[in-house]
Amino acid sequence: MKRDIQKIDWDDLGFNPLPTRSMWKGECSAGDEWVNGQLIPYGEISLSPASCVLNYGQGCFEGTKAFRTTKNRVVLFRIDLNANRMALSTKRLCIPEMNKSFFIDAVKKTVLDNIDYIPPYNKGTLYIRPIVWGPSPAIGVKPVEEYTFMVFVSPVGPYFKGGVRPLHLKINKEYHRAAPKGIGNAKAIGNYSASLYPLTEAKSEGYDEVLYLDAKEDKFLEEVGSANLFVIKENKLMTPKLRGSILAGITRDSVMRLAKDKLGFDVIETDILLNEVYNADEVFCTGTAVSVTPVGKISDKDGVHSISDGNIGPYTTKLKKLLIGIQREEINDDFEHINALVSICKRIPSKVNIIEYNDTDNSIFRNADDKWINNYVTTLKENRIPVSVRRSRGIDIDAACGQLSNIY
Repeated sequence: MKRDIQKIDWDDLGFNPLPTRSMWKGECSAGDEWVNGQLIPYGEISLSPASCVLNYGQGCFEGTKAFRTTKNRVVLFRIDLNANRMALSTKRLCIPEMNKSFFIDAVKKTVLDNIDYIPPYNKGTLYIRPIVWGPSPAIGVKPVEEYTFMVFVSPVGPYFKGGVRPLHLKINKEYHRAAPKGIGNAKAIGNYSASLYPLTEAKSEGYDEVLYLDAKEDKFLEEVGSANLFVIKENKLMTPKLRGSILAGITRDSVMRLAKDKLGFDVIETDILLNEVYNADEVFCTGTAVSVTPVGKISDKDGVHSISDGNIGPYTTKLKKLLIGIQREEINDDFEHINALVSICKRIPSKVNIIEYNDTDNSIFRNADDKWINNYVTTLKENRIPVSVRRSRGIDIDAACGQLSNIY
């Protein structure tokens, strides 16, 4: 039951699943490794009413996207980090630990087979949902013996109706999304059911989402529904500390790197009180689905607190542009590039020379700043790869070798 591509309105995509051509299916027994899988036609699946996933929630999933770039290439974003997190989630839920290469291969093959379902540039993205569960029947509470892994995809538009706009959040002190020492740090199927009632209640009252407090002390900010929270105050970018109840978001990690390396923020993972968010310069949330979404108002029992006068803050805008620019290949992805270089250097005996580029008026290239160079040097040294940086001695020296000086 695939969706006719000709009938998809790329200008009116919502965030709802649309049938595509195919999906990936793999199976694995307890104690074995994930090695077997194949593409099958997209369609319904069958489950026993006694299946472990239906009765006890033994399952976990991931969410990522494929982007069509300005060069009409199709790219994935940080898929290796999704693979790492899936491995952690499966281990936590007593599912055979997901093999990273198997996971990435399944995602890539599913995307390639459904490549014509990827929206045109700037019209949306292809949402990718890898999911694994225990389908075997179980009456008692215990891990089962057989497991199924699937990857399905769907073209999507904005997560929130109306596109990018500041959200109005409701502080919820009656319910918690997750608790320390539970499975809040795993992307488990059952985690999200706890947020359904508070979210439905909040939306019926006119709010966009729910802002949760920590379950232990009930005073520190945790998450915005299914998204991570960020607070900007002066030159500091703060986000709640990972305590075991907060999911370590892939977008969260990327935004922290961009804020530090590109915008010069002091990035702090810490406990954040309500008063700190009320007095913030800017507040936003992040996630694969929501990207970087600004927060304009936060309401509690005492009333409505406006953030950035209810508008989109300048740094929120810059971070969103940076993230989307990298995802669409409009901006260099320094993090991805250095990881690729490390991977190559680990396979063969290597030494890296970083050579300063002399800018010229007619060139599209520009010399890297010191912060970028230092990040490369640090990462290479952490991976025990010899590296040196050569600096210009002056453009008035004719001999190319004479312009260079090793400073590391």
